[in-house]
Amino acid sequence: MTTRLYLVRHGATPLTAEDRFSGAANVYLSDEGRLQVGQLARRLADDDISAIYASPLDRTMETADILAKPHRLTPFPKDGLREISHGHWEGLSRREVEEKYPDEYAAWEADPFTFAPVEGESGISVLARALPVIREIVVNHKDRNVLVVSHKATLRLIISSLLGFDARGYRDRLDQAPACLNILDFKDTVRARLMLFNDISHYADHPLRPHGHLSRWWDLTTPPEK
Repeated sequence: MTTRLYLVRHGATPLTAEDRFSGAANVYLSDEGRLQVGQLARRLADDDISAIYASPLDRTMETADILAKPHRLTPFPKDGLREISHGHWEGLSRREVEEKYPDEYAAWEADPFTFAPVEGESGISVLARALPVIREIVVNHKDRNVLVVSHKATLRLIISSLLGFDARGYRDRLDQAPACLNILDFKDTVRARLMLFNDISHYADHPLRPHGHLSRWWDLTTPPEK
């Protein structure tokens, strides 16, 4: 037997399509986001889910509430699952940050895992609070299925760490679409196997095409030199 975690990103919000730093923003789902999550809820309705945990922000708790209804469960908020904070960049577009804080932005683009803007968090800081939550869930729900609702950066960092990837490239190498589903199976608290990643087949026929969205990497016409 294994412990299975369903890792879900919240559905789309009014800010999802905007090129702005909004990790700490507390917004509700858009109508599109509710539709996405509703379709995921139907997809998982017959799965034997024993518990649901979520970041305490409005968009994640709303997502968790929709997913919990078919299972008659009450989501548990966990602060460690909240999104990365961008500090004094919050609410600004990428262009505004590059113009106002060029040195800070360059350092963050080079290594978002160890560097953080003023009053913000690094990837290391996010893992320091998120991984203990994941461990606690796996320990407390041995051989059960558990649903965890979090955010784009937080989920990418968790998955990178659990699978042993270099988390310095989490922003450019991994994506998390709104209301996507990831599945990780755990034999114990350390050994995890990725069974499904960034799946949105419950509301889209094809994977979303990658785009820039807060990263220069996808804007480059030629790959950067190594």
